Amino acid sequence: MDSHPEVLRYSAFAATPDGGNPAGVVLDASGLTDERMQDIAAKVGYSETAFLIARAADAPTPRYRVRYWSPAAEVPFCGHATVATAVALAERDGVGEVIFDTDAGPVTLRSSMGEDGAVTVSFTSVEPQVRDLDDDVLDRLLALLGVARDDLDPRFPPKESFAGNWHPVVTIADRELFDQFRFAPPEVAALMREQGWLGTVTVLHAPGPTDFDARNLFPVGRITEDPATGSAAASVGAYLRDLGYPERSIRIHQGAHVRRPSLLTVTIPDAGGIEVSGGATRL
Repeated sequence: MDSHPEVLRYSAFAATPDGGNPAGVVLDASGLTDERMQDIAAKVGYSETAFLIARAADAPTPRYRVRYWSPAAEVPFCGHATVATAVALAERDGVGEVIFDTDAGPVTLRSSMGEDGAVTVSFTSVEPQVRDLDDDVLDRLLALLGVARDDLDPRFPPKESFAGNWHPVVTIADRELFDQFRFAPPEVAALMREQGWLGTVTVLHAPGPTDFDARNLFPVGRITEDPATGSAAASVGAYLRDLGYPERSIRIHQGAHVRRPSLLTVTIPDAGGIEVSGGATRL
C-alpha cells in the first residue's frame, strides 16, 4: 500500500461558488496506520479528512468502512466529509446507494446526478438520541459565549442531541446577538472535551418556521467555526423532532460568519435516522 495516497479535496454543502466546508477524501486507505491517517489529516488541514479503509466483499449494496480524522484527533462521524466521500465515489463508480460503517454506526447514503452533471447526496443518520442539558453546564457554556438565559428563544429549550456526535443545541432569539456573539476558543474547547462533545457547539437562530441560521463552534480543530456541519444538521433534526416541532423539512443556513455560505437540507421522519442532503464540488 502506498503510504502517500492521493488526497481528494472537496467542498461540501456550498450555497455559493466560494462557500461550503472543505474536506479531504482518501478513497484507498486500506494500508494506512492510525498515525499515518492522523499525519495526513494534519497536513491537509481541513476540519476533517475521510479515509475509506475497506470494502465489504459480499454486501449486496456497496459497503465501506470509513474513518474520520481532524487535524488533532479521530472523530466518530463527520457529515460534510461523508457527503464529500459519497460524491467522490459516485463520480468514480456511478450514482446509487452505498453504506458507510463509521465509528458512530452504519450510515446509508443515496446519490443522484442532476441534468447539469452535479451529484447530490442524501445520508440517513444513525438512530438519534436527545437528552437534557445540565443546568450548570448550560450556564458555563452561555457564560463563555457572553449570552444570558434571557437571550435564548423560549420556543427552543437547550438540549444535547446526538446523530453521530453529541452536540449541545442552544437557540438565540435576537438576530443581532446571534451575529455578534464572540467566544474564547481555548475555554470552549476545554468544556467540549470535558463534556465529550466531539462535534460542534450548535448555536441557532430561527428566522422562519422552516429556516434556521446556524453557527457551529469547533475550537478543538484549527478553525474555530465550522462552515457546514452535517452531523450537527442531523442532530438539529432530531432535536426538533424531540420537541414536537411540526415541520418535517427544514433548511439550515450556515457559514456566513466565516465567509463560506452553506446550505443543508434536513428531512425529519416520524422515527429513525434523520436525512441530510447536499452536494460537494472538487476543489
